Formats: sequence, C-alpha cells, structure tokens
Amino acid sequence: MSSYSIKKFCFLSLLVLGFCLNGFDLTAQSKGGKVVTETIYSENLENEAGENPNRAVSVYLPPGYESSSQRYPVIYFLHGFMGDNTMLSYMTEILDFSIETKKIRPFILVIPDEKTSYDGSFYSNSEYFGNWEDFTAFDLVNYVDQNFRTIPTKESRGITGHSMGGYGALKIAMHHPEIFSSVYALSPGALTIVREYGPNSETFKELSTLKTMEEVEKTYFGKVMIAFGRSWSPNPNKAPFYCDLPFEYEGDKLHVNQEVLEKWYDNMPLHMIDDHLENLQKLKAIKFDWGRNAGDRFTIQCEMFSQRLENVGIKHFAEEYIGTHTNNIYTKDGRIPNQMLPFFDFYLGFEESY
Repeated sequence: MSSYSIKKFCFLSLLVLGFCLNGFDLTAQSKGGKVVTETIYSENLENEAGENPNRAVSVYLPPGYESSSQRYPVIYFLHGFMGDNTMLSYMTEILDFSIETKKIRPFILVIPDEKTSYDGSFYSNSEYFGNWEDFTAFDLVNYVDQNFRTIPTKESRGITGHSMGGYGALKIAMHHPEIFSSVYALSPGALTIVREYGPNSETFKELSTLKTMEEVEKTYFGKVMIAFGRSWSPNPNKAPFYCDLPFEYEGDKLHVNQEVLEKWYDNMPLHMIDDHLENLQKLKAIKFDWGRNAGDRFTIQCEMFSQRLENVGIKHFAEEYIGTHTNNIYTKDGRIPNQMLPFFDFYLGFEESY
C-alpha cells in the first residue's frame, strides 16, 4: 500500500471514528428523564359520592436513575383546576433542561391525578367526597417512598403546584411541616374571598338561579364555587349541588350563611395563619408568586397573604412578575426552571443523612 493510500485510510478511519463518537455523545446528551405512571388505591378516598379511589400518579425519574443506586429528593407538584397528572408529559422537557443546565441537581417529581367529577378536589378532606389532603400527604408520599429511590425525610421533600395546586401546596405545607420542609406556590388561588369569590360578584347571583349541574358546567366561577363547597362544606342531603354555599340570593336579596362562611375560612390559607403559626415557623422555606396581569382575584389575595405573613413574623418570599395566570410558567425561560426548581435546589437536602 502506498504512503498516500495509508494516509487516506487513516484519515477516513479517524473521520468515521469521529462521527461515531460524536453520535454517541449526542445520544448521551439527548437522553432525558423517564416518566412512569402507576395507580394508587386509597382508603382515604373511599367516599359516598362516587369519586374514584384509584388514582393515577405520574413520576418523573431523572436521567441516570435506572443505571445507578442513588437516592433523590422528591418534589410533589399539584395540578390546577381541571388538570390531572398527564400534564407531566409536557413538563418533562423543561425538567430535563433544568438538570442539564444545572439549575437543579437530579431529582424526582411526582404529579398525582386529583381531578374529580367536579373538576378539582382542592386537595381538601371532604366528609362526602373523599379525604384528598390525607391521600396527598400520607398515601401518596408513602407510596413514592416505598416504590422509588427517594431520600425519605422531610428535609428532602418539597411541595409545589400551580393555581389550585398552589393553594393545595400552601395548605398541606401549613398542616404538615413534619412531611414537607419547603413550599413554592405558583400563582395560588383560594387564599381568601375576593372579587369573583365574594358575595357581591355575579358568581353567586348566577348560581342562585341555576338548578342543575349541567347549567353550572356552562360557567367557570360557578364550577369553582361548587368545588369549594364540595371540598369545604359538603351536604349529601342538598341535591343537586351536594354542598352548602356561604352566599345565596333570593332575587336581589343577599343571604349570608355565617356557619358555612367560617368553614370556608378554615380552609383558606390567609385565615389559617394564626392557628398555624408554629407549623409555619417549622417550614424551612416558603415562596409564592403571581403574574401582574393575572387578574385582581390573584394579585390581591397573594398580596394580602404576604402582608399577613409579614405582620406575624413569618419569613417568606413573595414575587410579582410580568405575566398572566398561565403564561411564563411552563417554558424554558419561565418560572418553573428559573425560579421554582432553583428554589428547591437550594433548600432541599440532596444527600442522604443516614
């Protein structure tokens, strides 16, 4: 073989080897996390109203999970009203991106399906519709710890969520600092009664004229108020809505049911603060945010909640950003990869302590 042929052979061999190596690197770099969906049966969700006690749960496992013995902290993400666990399918890309760009170390993220026949459980214990808070705090956490390589301590568990899920995250963290150490609520709702949630809005005037759930389904805030009622003031003897409402209209005359109103307040984080000061002090970190253009019901209640926490000496982070209730959250330049996940990277324990 001539010297020219030898040089040509070596060059081509190196070129092929380079393509192979580059192809291997690209494959390795593009390999992301894995989503596993399983079903959990919960006695806490046994109920008389016909809600399904078997719930789907989607779990994000980070890149390298299957090839290692490492344990990981867990972030529990609670979906919003009308949502379910399938939202994880469009979150996976930003979770992979956040790990790849080192915004957060590898972690597990869990989203349970807590959508109900009335579109949202509000992660609350309901005497008639099921104990959704207990399912989340106890059954879900126990299942994940038993079936995945978690770091099963409160220091390595965070809870978060968007909208109804942000509400649920705050409420459950306030109730269970022995289970979750940190909480981040993305644009939380249902913190108190304001605007469309209030007695002088069109919401309760309209509800007072509706006679069937089919009519309620055509509204938005009407559906939300019925979900509030079924979550916080259920009444199996009061068809067709099977709940009591704090505000009702007879023509233009407003009737306030003070007993029901107090039940609602007992489940709204702004009104829970005084009775949960010790629990709030036990949390390692609290943060919530809201879009400036999300509408008064979100901006006002978030500001009120932050001011109340400040007034009673509870350290927290509260941030208004340029956005609506839904945009600038689930994108690579949005709140999840750039604020929420780095928050948990800082405050959660990523190393086993036992």
